[in-house]
Amino acid sequence: MKELKILSPCGILGYGYPKESFYNGLSKKPDLIAVDAGSTDAGPHKLGAGVGIVSKKAAKKDLELMIQAGYDLNVPVIVGSAGGSGAKPHVNWTLAVIKEILEEKKLKMKTAIVWADIDKNYIKNKMAENKVHPMNYVPELTVEDLDKTNSVVAQMGHEPIVKALEEGAQIVIAGRAYDPSVFAAYPIMKGFDAGLAYHLGKILECGALCAEPGTTKDCMMGYLREDHFLVEPLNPKRKCYISSVAAHTLYEKDHPYYLHGPGFALDLSGCKFEQHADGVVKVSGSKFVKQPYAVKLEGSAKVAYRTLVIGGTRDPIAIQNIDDIQNDIREQVAAYFDDIPRSEYKILFHLYGRNGVMGSLEPVQTPAHELGIVMEVIASSQELANTICSSARSTLMHFPYKGRKATAGNIALLYSPSDIEFGPVYKFTVYHLMDIDDPCELFPTEFVGF
Repeated sequence: MKELKILSPCGILGYGYPKESFYNGLSKKPDLIAVDAGSTDAGPHKLGAGVGIVSKKAAKKDLELMIQAGYDLNVPVIVGSAGGSGAKPHVNWTLAVIKEILEEKKLKMKTAIVWADIDKNYIKNKMAENKVHPMNYVPELTVEDLDKTNSVVAQMGHEPIVKALEEGAQIVIAGRAYDPSVFAAYPIMKGFDAGLAYHLGKILECGALCAEPGTTKDCMMGYLREDHFLVEPLNPKRKCYISSVAAHTLYEKDHPYYLHGPGFALDLSGCKFEQHADGVVKVSGSKFVKQPYAVKLEGSAKVAYRTLVIGGTRDPIAIQNIDDIQNDIREQVAAYFDDIPRSEYKILFHLYGRNGVMGSLEPVQTPAHELGIVMEVIASSQELANTICSSARSTLMHFPYKGRKATAGNIALLYSPSDIEFGPVYKFTVYHLMDIDDPCELFPTEFVGF
């Protein structure tokens, strides 16, 4: 039975992985080394600011082993959503790291960039044709929001990556990509079943998170065959079970049976999970169902500036009155700065110890004996955020709440200086689907010579 072996080092490039696990994988002679490098999990800041999710040192440390292994085994190395968000600054950042590695190791590998940046005028034309649609719980895209967006990327499917591989790429640096596409592209090019390839990619893109104990910081091997695939951790301390692999199949999905991607839906209703061997799980029955081709657009805009203070209290009287304290602080600050429109800033309180994680959705209501208080100011400029935060913080420190017994020491501030200038705040202004005809039309390939 023909088989294709895919080595996934970790859940996100730069998260790190044990060398021993990686070398265990290399001993099995993989046909492909692939890694996802990005996500929107970190929020809109990375895309808007053009910065990476991980440090250069961490990315280089992971890539050095991968690139050397790809060269030695003569197998492709594919990086998806390069630099974290997959826009031009992130791709160029990744390219510079790879160039540095190749020069230091004196290696020559044909390297392809698959760009994912989308021209805003192109999107406007699609909007005029009613071919841009909001994701769930997202408003319709407006020209105004699009104009203020720093940059827009689209999640590519497997087709642009296949094109780069067919043109001889040994290293593929893909911009923003649908996470499993990075793993599915090469096997689909080799004629393997697309449904199985994408399901395997869905599991491998998170590293060893489908194992027990699960983690994104360890290596996995996928064995893709004609009518099933196997997944195996490459660290003897981890094992895959039917429950762990099936549970991970449900990860980050809004429906237990369907996973939507660019131009398709993965139908998992007929999936079968079997314990193939100790720590190894066999999966079959995944089906690739073609759909009208649409790509997900992601765009981020700078909308404000932030300053924050971190403190805490264990005064039971302050805790009892904390809601009134918050409201009164807002009113006192607004009264003092009555020349500044309240629309120019917001004062937010995050109370850890009382619904700090789930907010109003928290089902467990118990009296708190202490509260961690994060007071955050969002404003139209950094100077205004600093000004309002300073005033609100000093008001909080000496606030005359009802029943107060002491005039000081009611709030403990974690840092000195207490006010932390956070900088620009970004928001996803584009989070929409766009209909296209050609899966490769938005994702040009560029070869660079090293």
